[in-house]
Amino acid sequence: MYDICGQRSDGKVLNCPYGSPSVKPDVLFSAKIQSLCPSISGNVCCTEDQFDTLRAQVQQAIPFLVGCPACLRNFLNLFCELSCSPNQSLFINVTSVSEVNGNLTVDGIDFFVSDAFGEGLYDSCKEVKFGTMNTRAIEFIGAGATNFKGEFKFCHIIGQKAAPGFPGSPYAIDFKSTVPDLSGMRLMNVSTYSCGDASLGCSCGDCPSSPQCSNSEPPSPPKKDHCSITIGPVKVRCIDFALAIAYIILVLGLFGWALFHWQREGILESEREPLLKSIDEDEANSSNMQYDENLALEGRGVASQLKNEAQLSIIQGYMSRFYRSYGIWVARNPTLVLGSSLAVVIVLCFGLIHIEVETRPEKLWVGPGSKAAEEKQFFDSHLAPFYRIEQLILATLPDKTQGKSPSIVSDDNIRLLFEIQEKVDGLRAIYSGLNVSLTDICLKPLGHDCATQSILQYFKMDRENFENYGGVTHAEYCFQHYTSSDTCMSAFEAPLDPSTALGGFSGINYSEASAFVVTYPVNNAIDEAGNGNGKAVAWEKAFVQLVKDELLPLVQSRNLSLSFSSESSIEEELKRESTADIMTIVVSYLVMFAYISITLGDEPRLSTFYISSKVLLGLSGVVLVMLSVLGSVGLFSAFGVKSTLIIMEVIPFLVLAVGVDNMCILVHAVKRQPLALPLEERISNAMVEVGLSITLASLSEILAFSVGGFTPMPACRVFSLFAAVAVLLDFLLQVTAFVSLIVFDCLRAEDNRIDCFPCIKIPSSTQEPDEGMNSGGPGLLARYMQEIHAPFLGLWAVKVVVIAVFIAFSLASIALSTRVESGLEQQIVLPRDSYLQGYFTNISEYLRIGPPLYFVVKDYNYSLESRDTNKLCSINHCDSNSLLNGISRASLVPESSFIAKSAASWLDDFLVWLSPEAFSCCRKFTNGSYCPPDDQPPCCSPGGGSCGLGGVCKDCTMCFRHADLVNDRPFTEQFREKLPWFLNALPSADCAKGGHGAYTSSVDLNGYENGVIKASEFRTYHTPVNRQGDYVNALRAAREFSSRVSDSLKMQIFPYSVFYIFFEQYLDIWRIALTNIAIALGAIFIVCLVITSSLWISAIIVLVLVMIVVDLMGVMAILGIQLNAVSVVNLIMSIGIAVEFCVHIANAFLVSNGSRDQRMKEALSTIGASVFSGITLTKLVGVVVLFFSRSELFVVYYFQMYLALVLIGFLHGLVFLPVVLSLMGPPARNIV
Repeated sequence: MYDICGQRSDGKVLNCPYGSPSVKPDVLFSAKIQSLCPSISGNVCCTEDQFDTLRAQVQQAIPFLVGCPACLRNFLNLFCELSCSPNQSLFINVTSVSEVNGNLTVDGIDFFVSDAFGEGLYDSCKEVKFGTMNTRAIEFIGAGATNFKGEFKFCHIIGQKAAPGFPGSPYAIDFKSTVPDLSGMRLMNVSTYSCGDASLGCSCGDCPSSPQCSNSEPPSPPKKDHCSITIGPVKVRCIDFALAIAYIILVLGLFGWALFHWQREGILESEREPLLKSIDEDEANSSNMQYDENLALEGRGVASQLKNEAQLSIIQGYMSRFYRSYGIWVARNPTLVLGSSLAVVIVLCFGLIHIEVETRPEKLWVGPGSKAAEEKQFFDSHLAPFYRIEQLILATLPDKTQGKSPSIVSDDNIRLLFEIQEKVDGLRAIYSGLNVSLTDICLKPLGHDCATQSILQYFKMDRENFENYGGVTHAEYCFQHYTSSDTCMSAFEAPLDPSTALGGFSGINYSEASAFVVTYPVNNAIDEAGNGNGKAVAWEKAFVQLVKDELLPLVQSRNLSLSFSSESSIEEELKRESTADIMTIVVSYLVMFAYISITLGDEPRLSTFYISSKVLLGLSGVVLVMLSVLGSVGLFSAFGVKSTLIIMEVIPFLVLAVGVDNMCILVHAVKRQPLALPLEERISNAMVEVGLSITLASLSEILAFSVGGFTPMPACRVFSLFAAVAVLLDFLLQVTAFVSLIVFDCLRAEDNRIDCFPCIKIPSSTQEPDEGMNSGGPGLLARYMQEIHAPFLGLWAVKVVVIAVFIAFSLASIALSTRVESGLEQQIVLPRDSYLQGYFTNISEYLRIGPPLYFVVKDYNYSLESRDTNKLCSINHCDSNSLLNGISRASLVPESSFIAKSAASWLDDFLVWLSPEAFSCCRKFTNGSYCPPDDQPPCCSPGGGSCGLGGVCKDCTMCFRHADLVNDRPFTEQFREKLPWFLNALPSADCAKGGHGAYTSSVDLNGYENGVIKASEFRTYHTPVNRQGDYVNALRAAREFSSRVSDSLKMQIFPYSVFYIFFEQYLDIWRIALTNIAIALGAIFIVCLVITSSLWISAIIVLVLVMIVVDLMGVMAILGIQLNAVSVVNLIMSIGIAVEFCVHIANAFLVSNGSRDQRMKEALSTIGASVFSGITLTKLVGVVVLFFSRSELFVVYYFQMYLALVLIGFLHGLVFLPVVLSLMGPPARNIV
């Protein structure tokens, strides 16, 4: 083939099908050939026009390969030998010709190439990276070929005859590796360079197999499973096996100890029986004589307290005397106490005029000292805030017979997508009186078109192009050629990776995709107060409404599904959720109010129900609870602390559940007093009886809630502090205002006034004599506790079984708790009927690429004297352990690194752009200013015509020669001058390495003139993250990688992705949880120790609380409840709530006399009924209503967790604790 005999309709030139003797070029032509084809010296078999054509064609590939000199040299040698080799006729055979304008031209050739050259070429290029698109260069120049010969071969792809207007060869090239016999032909076998060649070697990122890279640190392997033991066919975790062994040992020890004590007790019982019989007869004779004398001093439940007051500790004695005096004073001055206490709370409520509600997710769930928050702030301020995302997922419905979703890639579905796009483009929102469209707010990398990620970009977002380009056939062509075909280039002039616009496919089988994923990136311009996105938010609201009103019906009519989301969707849905459960909360209050009214009243008797009922008292108690909540919110609001929606929804219910317990216990204590005593003594005795345990329980709850203030998540920290203050105010109102209300209710009942209408008085003859606060005898529940429950727990066999069962459940819970996963599923936070539920499900099902991942480098010193450049880059002459080489190696093990691909490197592309080999990239006019490539204005006019063959760019020269650089690196001044050129250079076919658009915001140029770039980023992607654990592990892996590389390179590098700020808390959520639980338990232990002065009883209480928390965590594992800030706060608060199940029983046991069994039975008889009805049932009634909540968060984290807490607390407080006390409780202090 010699000379040019014509050209195609698209302008591509065609060679003449004639042979010609090789010719000796002149000096200038020879120099030009040597610059591109150093393997050809002497004569050549091409004209200067042919060579210029060759140079123009290969220059589009040079920027992709110049980072790996060996690959570039092999690639150029292939086409240099094809076009200009003097031995061309020995390995090229023209097989077909065509006539163009009367001249014969080449239409097809056989190119005989040795396997050694072909495989050497492919192997040297197969791993070369093209940073701008985070992909391999082979995707561009070879359409993703997987070998040189074979099923998807490189030689076949580059040898295909290109259709008019498409990139590629103007004639067919059939690569052959064998020559026909007697043909006289031979194989082209120019030497190839390995990518690890010493002189033309590539970086480790482009050539991981090179010898210099073999000593690089290999990627860390996937983490191994937990320790396990194989027993026959069963594989058991080590912790499970150890706990099972521990349980067996404990149970055997328990049974041995029980048998020993049972035998010993039998011997002692036989020795005591005659003596006890004599004592019982004497006591029976004296009891009748003393009954009348003691009646005025003893009340059931108070008798032991009064009789044993000398046994109390100093603090207990002081508190007992205080409550005795205080009870008398309140009974005498109820109006003063009620008025003053209400006045204080009402004053606090005035703070509500300053109330503000925080709804921004980043302010609710991210602590101010968060490392991720600091990194986000650095990224946003030095580079650019991550763009807002609006997204549509259009998917086919699964086939009913096979259950598999069919492909969505069809002409009809693409036309539907155009129809949807036209509606989105026509959408207008109103903001401050102005119309806002997508074009006004969208991200525009090159300043013209929106960077919409959609399959429609293969048609330039133009419906007319869909028909002109060939419809779905063109789309399928672009799936394989999106990086190399001009017609597949997006409207915003960048390649569109099909994996970002399609979903539900396997591997690279894009045509099988079952979903279109349309993403609208929108500019993010937030300020410190969270403002600056008013236009975007207004458009997003209109966008969501458009989808609901028009797009959903349209899509569903085509038998497809549509899910959608906007950047503000989560915040808007959380706001909606705050009102969605108002009815549930109101019903919960009403149910609890009804229960309080019933349980506070006496046994119902129709004749006196209107006198003995406690409806007004119960309602007053609920009002006090609401006042305590409002007072807490008002107090914090006055100091400028913002409330949250969870405070408004949960704290009233929580405080009501806690407050009701003490109300019931107070009222029941008063009802247990003999009516023969004066009212002030009944109030006084009741306060003495339960005041100590109420104070202990309330202080424990307040401390436990306060510990939640150590949680780093702001929403949960504020929630805990609000709850602690609300519980404190509620306790103070209970012992002041509510006691006063009890006094008023007693006076009302004694004066025969109707409950809800105290102004109406009933004649005394209609009331039975003993009605009022006491109906005369113990109730059914009290009798059950005294006659059945307590004696049953006193049986030795029952004790052994109870201990064995509870220990078994606790040990099993320890094993289960290790299986609790960290995280908070987004679907749970949202209302059940939210449109985002389906969106998040589809995200997990369809998306095949994860969130963008940026590695941010601080203070990069680009001076020639510094080694920072080689520590970061991944082209030739870069360090084998550089950052970008490390990212490439990590991407080889995505299952452990969570890095999907190599990073897009502005630094690599900049160095390549500067390189003399990329002769069409960095160019300058004679005056030293920047000269663009020949296919860009002003070298090429937008209207068409000749480009670069004359005119303004004819004198443009390359920026540098090799002699101007040092080891292919620019001097500091050269770097400083050319970097802005690169970042402003538009990419095009002649130079795809232009940095404008791809790297516009990748480098912070502020102050870079001093030789240091304060911030720059290298972009890659995470692997798909579908579960909460994936997000947490991805963050952990990225930070571990960055820490390791930073230490190795002695540079400041950190990873950043948009989700890190929300998932950082889960990296050490277990440490936070266990630390806070330990602090709460320690605080409660100290309070119990100070008030009871008993180390023994305090330790038992804490032991039971530990078991309750452990069991609750076991239930979390069974129910699949994750560990997060919400559940951590719940666990901490469960300690405070669980205290109520324990301290009342423990305190009653502590102040009783007799043997351990007798004291246990007395404690259950005295306070057991109140614990069951006043604590267990009140919480149970309020919790059950939450099951009907529309919020999954309420159902999972409040209904399920609190229901489990109530049941576990009840069992431990009324079953396990009494048994423990009867076996190992502290001895009585005195026997009086």
